[in-house]
Amino acid sequence: MQDDDSFVYDEASGEWISAADAAAAALSTGVEVRDAVGNLLADGDQVTLVKDLAVKGAGQTLKRGTLIRSIRLTGDAQEIDCKFDGIRGLVLRAEFVRKR
Repeated sequence: MQDDDSFVYDEASGEWISAADAAAAALSTGVEVRDAVGNLLADGDQVTLVKDLAVKGAGQTLKRGTLIRSIRLTGDAQEIDCKFDGIRGLVLRAEFVRKR
């Protein structure tokens, strides 16, 4: 089931597109996203943080070892889109996560 309010900003076109369309575009471009230890990431994977991260605008810090479920690839080789309780629109750098 997809949320109706899941949109991602597409820098190439300058428009907001649905997360499903962004995931399809990421798959079609063949961009490989790798985590901190070199594992290949895919949509729906679970990852854990390898470093404490201060989240700008949310006023909280995500601690090392925090589990992030159901990630989405953005089409950028270094960024992944994810959801976490209390934080909407969270984008993490792949270098700070490890595949679980």
